Amino acid sequence: QVQLVESGGGLVQPGGSLRLSCAASGFTSSRYRMSWYRQGPGKARELVAAITNSGGRTNYADSVKGRFTISRDNAENTVYLQMNSLKPEDTAVYYCNAWGPTYSPSPNSYWGQGTQVTVSS
Repeated sequence: QVQLVESGGGLVQPGGSLRLSCAASGFTSSRYRMSWYRQGPGKARELVAAITNSGGRTNYADSVKGRFTISRDNAENTVYLQMNSLKPEDTAVYYCNAWGPTYSPSPNSYWGQGTQVTVSS
């Protein structure tokens, strides 16, 4: 059974930090590109950060560059999102996505259930 389970969300003051985790099971996550998306109130879901299956390349939304860092531990089947200098506009439900296998002509796309991040004083 494929599962992506996010954790680490919560309420934090502006300028604070959180670390999100996404634990994958039921598939070989090391063959998948992993990403974090978010959906704020009344907004469309947007890509926040992505990392290649090897972890060798990452990319970020302009709004989070220099503040967020995506990483992965393939031995633990886990992807992380370190979020620093949080702003109220970062408030959203954050979702983990797995896309792949990257060599497949018909890749799968799996989603987690999301974790709420609220940035407020």
